[in-house]
Amino acid sequence: MDNSPGDSPGGIRLSTATGRWVILTTVLGSSMALLDSTVVNVALPRIGEDLDTDMAVLQWTVNAYTLTLAGLILLGGALGDRYGRRRIFVLGTIWFAIGSLLCGLAPNDLLLVGARALQGIGAALLTPGSLALIQASFHPDDRARAVGLWSGLGGVGAAAGPFLGGWLVDGPGWRWIFLINVPLAALCVPVALKHVPESRDPEHHGRFDVLGAVLGATALAMVTYGLIAPQVWVGVAGVVVGVAFVVVERRRPDPMLPPSIFRSRQFTAVNLVTLCVYAAFAGFFFLVALQLQVVSGYSALGAGTALLPTTVLMLLLSAKSGELGERIGPRIPLTVGPLLCAGGMLLMLRVGENASYVGDVLPALVVMGLGMVTLVAPLTATVLASVETGRAGLASGINNAAARVAGLLAVAALPLLAGMGPEAYRSAEEFGETFRRAMPMCAGVLVVGSLIAWSTVRRGVRGAVGPRPECRVNCGVVAPPLEQAPAPEH
Repeated sequence: MDNSPGDSPGGIRLSTATGRWVILTTVLGSSMALLDSTVVNVALPRIGEDLDTDMAVLQWTVNAYTLTLAGLILLGGALGDRYGRRRIFVLGTIWFAIGSLLCGLAPNDLLLVGARALQGIGAALLTPGSLALIQASFHPDDRARAVGLWSGLGGVGAAAGPFLGGWLVDGPGWRWIFLINVPLAALCVPVALKHVPESRDPEHHGRFDVLGAVLGATALAMVTYGLIAPQVWVGVAGVVVGVAFVVVERRRPDPMLPPSIFRSRQFTAVNLVTLCVYAAFAGFFFLVALQLQVVSGYSALGAGTALLPTTVLMLLLSAKSGELGERIGPRIPLTVGPLLCAGGMLLMLRVGENASYVGDVLPALVVMGLGMVTLVAPLTATVLASVETGRAGLASGINNAAARVAGLLAVAALPLLAGMGPEAYRSAEEFGETFRRAMPMCAGVLVVGSLIAWSTVRRGVRGAVGPRPECRVNCGVVAPPLEQAPAPEH
């Protein structure tokens, strides 16, 4: 491509054709990974019926993707910095498309779960590079507007995801929630190669903590298996591997997860809040999509449409919430937000057979959405403000990974804790009973998160040395938005 200043890294203007192509490419790439994190829940009953599987396979259909994504997302960002962000982004997109194709063609549950794990690897490669390409490509004067446009369009995609997923499941079938990624990737890859300039971190030394990534992913896999199977000894072995991961990270000169970053008490506290909040979110959305279809008799499209209020509220109000958090500090939003979400979850106890959408479902989801609006943007700002500016990208990556790990463990553990049998999703009565036990558990975890925030988060964090979040609009149902360290001015 032409290496003129206007098309070189750090010199692209948003008003040019190249600028618009960069936005299109990064939105397409990040939207594929985001959609597959959310729309699969709506398809689970049909997947179970078509492949004749039990509840454990439905859990793995969600968790195989989350496992590899959470375990490798920090490594994916480092690979982009070293070998080229566009190169790793394109590789991740192709990998994701291949995994999606295998998911759509999977003849049985074992191959579906394996293909979902492959999808997660692709997502771990392309997700960190999406925002990094925006930051590295655009002229400093246009960078903030470019990031705003990227996050806004991504938010629209997230809001439309459950609706699109439900329409595909009820129409051409559940396999198309995966197959639709193939043409999107076929558009994304050539545009990226032609219009997006390559960029990398010249100071990156090229050493990667592969052992840490393997140990972390293995520990998560074993603990998850131990909870879903359930097999206590496998879970215990996973904890042992997790301890080995911590020891390795403490001794390596360049760890994937530097223990020194947790010397900030504020950073540690906010990540504990993140674990509580996103564990509850993951458990809630996993079970609610099933409850609406199995117990309340909604179609997949109806269930997907029913869930729209939460993401629409975040799309419309997250930027305002971030501004409010900057004025009053994060302590109140991070305390009140989880409590509102807990209230929304308890309101979902009214949703059973023949539930009214306007009278039963909608009020719960509106309260839930308002709680998410209240806490997600201030959570991201507090994470960034808790560390030095140069470690903002690492801090955001750790926070994003922590949220996904929380979701992984919640989807694995919640059915077990609620007493959900392997065939529960086939029985409206059994599933309804376990759902009523699970919602107070999710609400209780949120209350714990609220108490941690109230007792540990300082009001004055906004004055710390961390950067201001660039992603002003987000729909963080699955995880907080990834932020990068500020790009150098050219």
